[in-house]
Amino acid sequence: IAVGAQRIADATPFLVGELGGVSGYGGPTAAYRFWHWDYPGPGRIEVLEPNGPDGGFLHRFLDRQGPGIHHVTFMVPSLRTTCDRAESLDYSILDYDDRNPRWQEAFLHPKQAMGIVVQMVASEPGADEGEGERGVRAAPPQPADPPPPVTVVGLRMRSADPERAVRQWSELLKGELDEGEGELRFTWPGSGMRIAVTIEPDARDASEAIELRAERALRLPEGPHPLLGAVFRQLP
Repeated sequence: IAVGAQRIADATPFLVGELGGVSGYGGPTAAYRFWHWDYPGPGRIEVLEPNGPDGGFLHRFLDRQGPGIHHVTFMVPSLRTTCDRAESLDYSILDYDDRNPRWQEAFLHPKQAMGIVVQMVASEPGADEGEGERGVRAAPPQPADPPPPVTVVGLRMRSADPERAVRQWSELLKGELDEGEGELRFTWPGSGMRIAVTIEPDARDASEAIELRAERALRLPEGPHPLLGAVFRQLP
């Protein structure tokens, strides 16, 4: 799950100092800087900050709505096959790029993808995952003595249309569906993270919260995090 923010450094007191995240990798690109924190399960939260001149996609995102959840990333077996399936389901593909065998990617626009950018990534057999090769492996300053890490359960979303949710997360991205009272839950073999969609009449398609579990009481903001913009919610 990726969050857009003004500064990556603003994330570490919370993602590490409160949630116990383990620094991963990241660095600069032409339009943004990124860094990952890993959690057992496994789970991963990424933070993006703007880079380069005004007008880039992350500048526009922050100017339009402030910091918050920007996208979710899916590793897929074949980018071309997944994109062909998306187009057969009437999705439009943005920024298809398969030039780097280690990091082939394409995107779905939030207007078609339930209010969130969906990044689809593939790596050819024998190639390293590779995104980190673009980055400088120098972690942002980390709080000392972080607490035990939480489990990042996944993303909570909201929609009025269960069929749209099933089409996106199950038919396109091959999630296994578990239907509960008033919600749909999608999981993926080999991943500890899931996407849950609350179904409510007249709800606007949107991301609602990053859901967490921990054996300790977490000190979470009551609403959106003041610097990261996302809502973090502890589950029983």
